[in-house]
Amino acid sequence: MDSLFFKEEHKMIQKMVCDFAKDEILPKAKELDKNEIFPKEIVKKMGQLGLMGMNVPSKYGGSALDTIAYATAIIELAKADASVAITMASHTSLGTLPLLLFADERLKNKYLPKIASGEILSALGLTEPHAGSDTKSIKTTAIKVGKKYIVNGGKIFITNAGEAGLLSFTSRVVDGGNDRGIGVFIVPTDVKGLRIEEKENKMGWKASDTRQVYFENMEVGSSDMLYAPKNGINKFLKGLTLGRISIGALSVGTATAAYQKAMVYSKDRIAFNKPINHFQSNSFKLADMAIKIEASRLLVYHAAWLKDKGEKFIKEAAMAKLYASEAAMEITREAIQIHGGYGYVHEYDVERFFRDAKILEIVEGTSEMQRLTISREIIKDKMA
Repeated sequence: MDSLFFKEEHKMIQKMVCDFAKDEILPKAKELDKNEIFPKEIVKKMGQLGLMGMNVPSKYGGSALDTIAYATAIIELAKADASVAITMASHTSLGTLPLLLFADERLKNKYLPKIASGEILSALGLTEPHAGSDTKSIKTTAIKVGKKYIVNGGKIFITNAGEAGLLSFTSRVVDGGNDRGIGVFIVPTDVKGLRIEEKENKMGWKASDTRQVYFENMEVGSSDMLYAPKNGINKFLKGLTLGRISIGALSVGTATAAYQKAMVYSKDRIAFNKPINHFQSNSFKLADMAIKIEASRLLVYHAAWLKDKGEKFIKEAAMAKLYASEAAMEITREAIQIHGGYGYVHEYDVERFFRDAKILEIVEGTSEMQRLTISREIIKDKMA
C-alpha cells in the first residue's frame, strides 16, 4: 500500500527511522515509561538525524521534507515508543509550525536553525482550564502598554513545556481598553514572569513532558507577536491542521506495534495442542486489527498527500485522526485480550500501548470535535 504514496526517498526515511527506533528507542522504552524519564539523549540524536526539522526549509537548516515523509517518521517512532513520537510531533506540528506559517524573517532566522537542529525544543500553549475544544473562550490576556504587552493567565496540558526553549501561546489582545481578539506570541522559556509547573502524572505517554504554565505580569515585545488578532483566529487554527495528521500517524504506529505483539504471542502460545491464533475467536480479532490498521494508514497518507499537493485537507485530516485514533484504542484493547493475563502486566508491552492509545482520542481535537468538523465539511461540499 505504501507504494501508492512513496517515492524512493520515503523508503529511505522509513528504513532510517525504523532502524533508529529499533536500536535507540526500543531497548529503553520500558525504562522510560516506568520511570517517566524524558528521552533527552534520544531527542538529541533525532536532531542530528534531521528529524526535528523535517518541515523546516533547508535555508534555515531544516530537512525540507514533505508530509508523507513526516507521517512515516512518526509511525516508525510510535511503533517503538509513543512518548518519543509525540515529543517530536508536538515540536514539529505545534511548536514549529506557527513560526513557519506566520513569523517574519527576523524571527525565523533567530529561532528556526536551533529548532531544526534539535538544539531547542518548541511548544505551543493553546488549552486552558475552561477553553479546550472551545478555543475562542481563552482567558489569558495580553494588555498593550506602550510598545510592550503585559501577559497574565495560564495554559494546561502543554507538551514539551518543561524541556522547551521556546513557547508560542494564544492570548486575548487588549489595546486601549478594547478586546481586539486573539493573537499569538512567542517567547523564550526563561523569560521573566513565565512559571512552568511540575510534570503531570499521566495515564500514558509517561516519558513525554506535559505541564501547566502560568503568565504572571510577563512582558512581551510587540515584535514577538507571531499572529495579529486582525487576521482572525480561525486562520491560525486551520494552519495547525497538520497536528491531526500527526496524531493519525501516531495512532497507526501504536496500533501496529500492538498488532505485531499480538501476532507473535498468538503464534507462540499453545492451548489445546495448537497455537491460539488457530482459534477463530482470535484469528478474527487479528483480521479485524489488520483491516483497521490498513484503513488508518490509507487515511493518514491520503491527508498527507493532499497537503503536499497544496489541496484542501481539513476533512481528510479529521477523518484520519478520528478513525486511526479510535482504531488504535480498539486494537490495543484486543491485543491485551489475546495476551490474556499476561497482557495486563508491565513485562508485556501491550498494556503500555493501551495506556498510550487512549489520549489519541482526545488530543488535537476530541473524537466528537472531529465528527463535528467532518459533518460541517461534507455539508459544505454538498452545498457547493
